[in-house]
Amino acid sequence: MNITINYAFLPHTDADAALTFYRDTLGFELRQDVGYEGMRWLTVGPPNQPGTAIVLHPPAMDPGITDEERQTILELLAKGSYGSAITLATDDLDGLFKRLVDSGADVLQEPADQPWGVRDCAFRDPTGNLVRINEVR
Repeated sequence: MNITINYAFLPHTDADAALTFYRDTLGFELRQDVGYEGMRWLTVGPPNQPGTAIVLHPPAMDPGITDEERQTILELLAKGSYGSAITLATDDLDGLFKRLVDSGADVLQEPADQPWGVRDCAFRDPTGNLVRINEVR
C-alpha cells in the first residue's frame, strides 16, 4: 500500500495576496483558480511535485457554522491567531529566507538550528497561517 499527501488546505482572506505569496515568493505553480459566488479557491503546488498541492480557500465557509462563529473566525484570522500551519522543506534555507524577507513576509523566526536536529525558519503568510520551512541536508 502506498499513501501520499495529495492536498493540504489553508484559509486565505485575500486570494490575490495569497497567490502572490505562494506563486511569486515561494515559487509554487498555480494549478487551479476557481471562482464561485464571489469567492476564490486557489490550488498551488511545487512544480516538481504534481501530486501534492495546497488548496487556499475562503475561510469559515463550512455550512454547519453560524454567522457569529464565522465572524469570530474572521476576527481571529485578522489578528493572526487562528490560521492553520504547514511545514515546507528546501535545500537552500538561507536563499529562501532572503527571498521571503525581501518580499516583506512576516518573519517569526530566522533560520536556526533546533535542539531536535532540524534547521528551520518560520513566518506567516498574508492570512496569518504559520509556515515553517525545514532545511533538507
